[in-house]
Order: sequence, then C-alpha cells, then structure tokens
Amino acid sequence: MAEEHGSDSDGVNPSFDPDAEYRVDRLPASIALIACIVAFILLPNSLVIKPKWLMPVLMAVALIPLAIAPRYRRANEYRWVRPLTIGLIALINVANVISVALLIHRQFWPNSSQQQDVHALFWSGILIWITNVIVFALWYWEIDRGGPARRGTPEQRLPDFQFPQMENPKFAPKGWHPSFYDYAYVSFTNAAAFSPTDAMPLTRLVKGLMTFQSGVAMLTLIVIVGRAINILQ
Repeated sequence: MAEEHGSDSDGVNPSFDPDAEYRVDRLPASIALIACIVAFILLPNSLVIKPKWLMPVLMAVALIPLAIAPRYRRANEYRWVRPLTIGLIALINVANVISVALLIHRQFWPNSSQQQDVHALFWSGILIWITNVIVFALWYWEIDRGGPARRGTPEQRLPDFQFPQMENPKFAPKGWHPSFYDYAYVSFTNAAAFSPTDAMPLTRLVKGLMTFQSGVAMLTLIVIVGRAINILQ
C-alpha cells in the first residue's frame, strides 16, 4: 500500500510525487465503526433511543455502501464516501451522547419502579466511554488536513494536529504520516487525561472537539466511579 507523506509546517508536502498513487487503508476505521455499533447493541434498553433497533438499522444502512466502496481512501475516491462517513460518525456520536445523558439520569435520578442493577450500569458506562474514544478517533482521522483522501496531496489543508514526528522529522521514518492508530491514541489520552498529550490541536475545530470529548468522558467517568463505589459497598 502506498503511504501518505508528511507535510512541513505550512501544510505543503515538499516530497509529493505527482506520479505516485496516494491511498489510505480504511479497514481500521471500518472496524472501529462496527465496534461502535456492537457496543450500542450491547447497551441495556434504558440507555438507548427507543425503539432500540432504530439506531443500529440507521447505522447499518449507512455502513453498507461504505462496505462495498473501494477499501482505500484516495484523492479520486467517490464524492459520496466522505459525506457518508461523516454522517455515520455524527449519528454514532449523537447516539452515544444521548446514552451518556440517560446514564447520568439513572445515576442521580433513579426510577424507583425499575430495579437498579449497579453491575450492568457500571459496565454500560465503560462501553459508553470506549465508544466515546472510538468515535472521536474517527472524527480526528476524518478531519485532519482535509481527511485521509487529501492528506499527503497538494489538496491537503493546513494540519489540524501537530504530531511530534512533524516537529522532529529526524525521529520518524522518511514519509511518516499519522495513521488511524495515531488518532486513536490522541483520542484515548484526551479522554483519560482530559487534555492533549503528544499531539497538539492547532485549529479551533479540533480544539472544540477535544473539549467536547473531554467533557463527555469526564461525566461518564463520574458515573462509573459512583457505580464502582456502590458495588464495593
């Protein structure tokens, strides 16, 4: 598979070869999307939008065309691939935020008519937190420098993230580029530490996304810790 190439500080790739084919394997991102759908299905009925089958069906309908699209993202990809991908990520994000709101409601305003299963809600909180990490990894992967189809080409935007390898290219292989795993790491550390670690956000868009992700993660962890205390007691 041909690799995307890194860019210099002004967003222009000095090593771009107009005769090379730039493509990015979207399989890791597709697996991440499927994992989000599975996590949503595993949540109890009280923490999802009803009817429960509605959101998984909508997610699957959006995922089917992406499943039959070419495996590699490239500059000349079908125009509908990126809007559909962004729409699916947004749909999962909305569903997860609603689950967070329902989780908080059940934690602080429990319904006396329902039996409170602290173990089930504890593990549900973990699923929601993991989904939050995955969905924002997908956001960062799809947004940075115009998306995976544009990064490493003359059409790429200025970078949204400053990775250490971009600042110190001597510590990275020639032609290094951030993969989905790099964005997943950024997402995980932001959700765990509530702040960026190795990669610094440069644009207002990703700063806003990282702030929102940290807020959702913090609220979810508060509920998880509360449930853990209940279990231990």
